[in-house]
Amino acid sequence: MKNFTSFIVILLITTIGFAQSGSKIDFHQAENTLDYGKISKQSDNGVREFTFTNTGDAPLTIIAVQSTPGCTITYKPSQPILPGKSDRIEIKYNMAVGPIRKTVTVETNAVNYDAGRVPLKIKGEVLN
Repeated sequence: MKNFTSFIVILLITTIGFAQSGSKIDFHQAENTLDYGKISKQSDNGVREFTFTNTGDAPLTIIAVQSTPGCTITYKPSQPILPGKSDRIEIKYNMAVGPIRKTVTVETNAVNYDAGRVPLKIKGEVLN
């Protein structure tokens, strides 16, 4: 009887965890990583975008977007994104010659990330 009760408790907790409702953010880039590849400083302006969709059942709010030095956030949505709708976060890398390894942190009300904080990675290499 004790094992059966434990099983029921675990089943209920698991079911509640999977039944989260609210906004959910799903970035279109694999592993939330934007790969610049090898780019030329003279022929590239360094602007790229992360695209995402609200896959939840409530409006998604982008509260803040923070970047590490060398990146500028040029656009983030100012209005909530309705369920099923998509938008973007646009960044500009400063095009310093050498490898690119940066992180952008997006603060949201999404329930599918711990505390709504989503780390986005930027990688690549800037050539002369």
